[in-house]
Amino acid sequence: MYLPQMGQKIKQLRTQRNISQVALAKQLGVSKSVISSYENEIHYPPYDVLLQIARLFGVSTDYLLGAPGNRSINVDGLTDRQIEALTIIVEELRVSNKK
Repeated sequence: MYLPQMGQKIKQLRTQRNISQVALAKQLGVSKSVISSYENEIHYPPYDVLLQIARLFGVSTDYLLGAPGNRSINVDGLTDRQIEALTIIVEELRVSNKK
């Protein structure tokens, strides 16, 4: 199975949040060596672990699997007003990146 850059994506998400491989392994109920094998693309996570990783980092499984499309943000627990504020911030960032 060819899943381009899944390991890189997992590593990037983990390091962006300052989570060690040991801490991530503990949260997923696997060993540190399993996390290392995912990040080095020696093995790929099974379906249930893939779902856990996506939920933990607030991304879609499509993003992790390399499917074309948008990255998502988990907004569970936020009010409609907070979601709207995030939408405005995202649009402002897009505009500033085009400059």
